[in-house]
Amino acid sequence: MNLRTALYDCHVDAGARMVPFGGWDMPLHYGSQLQEHHRVRAEAGVFDVSHMTIVDLEGSGAQDFLRHLLANDVGRLTVPGSALYSCMLNEAGGILDDLIVYFRGEERYRLVVNAATRARDLAWIHAHRAARGPGVALTHRSDLAMLAVQGPVAERVLAQVYPAATMSAVRALRPFQFTEQSEGFVARTGYTGEDGFEIILPDRSVSTLWRALLAAGAAPCGLGARDTLRLEAGLALYGVDLDEEHTPAECGLGWTVAMSPPGRDFIGRAALADRVPRFRQVGLVLQGRGVLRNGLTVRFADGAEGMITSGGFSPTLQQAIALARVPPAAAAHRQCEVLLRGQPVKASVVKPPFVRHGQPCFSLTAP
Repeated sequence: MNLRTALYDCHVDAGARMVPFGGWDMPLHYGSQLQEHHRVRAEAGVFDVSHMTIVDLEGSGAQDFLRHLLANDVGRLTVPGSALYSCMLNEAGGILDDLIVYFRGEERYRLVVNAATRARDLAWIHAHRAARGPGVALTHRSDLAMLAVQGPVAERVLAQVYPAATMSAVRALRPFQFTEQSEGFVARTGYTGEDGFEIILPDRSVSTLWRALLAAGAAPCGLGARDTLRLEAGLALYGVDLDEEHTPAECGLGWTVAMSPPGRDFIGRAALADRVPRFRQVGLVLQGRGVLRNGLTVRFADGAEGMITSGGFSPTLQQAIALARVPPAAAAHRQCEVLLRGQPVKASVVKPPFVRHGQPCFSLTAP
């Protein structure tokens, strides 16, 4: 039986179509995935993301342990209330997961990792903590819920829910900053390409906040809209665009690996130093009719081939778009062909993201 978030009954009462996802029963949509997508781009939507795994680490050596565990360097987080995005790698440099780490104070951190990789991630962290962080206390916060309020008016929605003192702290946040208030943990982060906030609070309080956000004008949104929004924003999905067989550089995330300072011995560093990337990530925009799907073959004029990792129809652009993994030399091409039902259809090669703040952010090269 799948797990359920504290908002399961609220979703059912709202008419959500519930589907299994990462071991959880989650809302796919509340009637129209398309309308939910457009609401987030134009106004604000709220997502239940309580299936995500929240892990608190604190105690002597917490920073040193995370500097060994993660490819990005938490040593860069010098001010409490700041956060960064990182990959967690295996010894071969492959991606075990992507996550956000929040710096809460001296030797105090919070990780938010993916739902589908929860058991493996926790086992991996525990195993390495025994050797590299024996003084670090690790707590899986299964008592907490998480909401994402996303869209250009997300801040205005929160202002109708939170008191003035809390909103003063919330308004001061820049991307990848957070504040901890009596109402909860509020971070200016998200997975949609829009301004927005992710809020962590106790399970027992989340239904009250959910109803207040809906009353303030946020539209309830499900996994379907979350996926089309993140694809337009060029954001990777673990298990689709990222996996253990590929390095961050092969998945468009080379910027998340901190090779400096040279003395930091993080897991996977030695492998990355010796491993030449076999692929690069590119964006594709279909020039003809059709839908780009995961797993389709991408062909270039010089005979090189790649594969679509994430594909779909962009409601904002009204075009089919995709993220693809291709040989490094092929990434310089401006055009390619995608095999749709065995037939080649032309596509433009672009640099993600496709949409930023509701507007196209790439230019197509004429065929």
